[in-house]
Amino acid sequence: MRLLLTADTHLTPRYPNRGLPDELWAAVDTADVVVHAGDWMAPELLDAFEERAARLVACWGNNDGDALRARLPETAVADVGGLRLAVTHETGAADGRERRADVRFGPGGETPVDVLVFGHSHIPWDSTTPGGVRLLNPGSPTERRRQPACTYMTAEVRDGALAVVRRHELAPAAARGR
Repeated sequence: MRLLLTADTHLTPRYPNRGLPDELWAAVDTADVVVHAGDWMAPELLDAFEERAARLVACWGNNDGDALRARLPETAVADVGGLRLAVTHETGAADGRERRADVRFGPGGETPVDVLVFGHSHIPWDSTTPGGVRLLNPGSPTERRRQPACTYMTAEVRDGALAVVRRHELAPAAARGR
């Protein structure tokens, strides 16, 4: 099963010439499951993802208004090919992230999962908590901020486990508006 992980698309009327890179749309079209960790900023973008994705697991972010919050949860949890996955926008500061994630999402936590996808920082992240929860932040395909490139991630689920995770860097011409 192929996953596409993205977050922080930040599409807004403030940037009318910005769209998502073609490479990201191609990944949406070929993924079995698309995971979006919030900060859409435009309900029309959610409409487009719902139309194009075979399956969408998504949440709202801190920059998403009432229209998006009415349609999306703060945290979504799903079974993806036997893998228990959660997606939420914010996990707080990097310092202590693994500990906080284990309290909420680790074994014995409020919502035990195998993988937690998050956004907010625009900084790609891949770590595993002491409790065994894989933490993934795909970065942003549109706003690199202090990173060398805009990014997204793909992953594969095999036999109920996360088998392959890849971070993709977008060419500067592919991602506009930074």
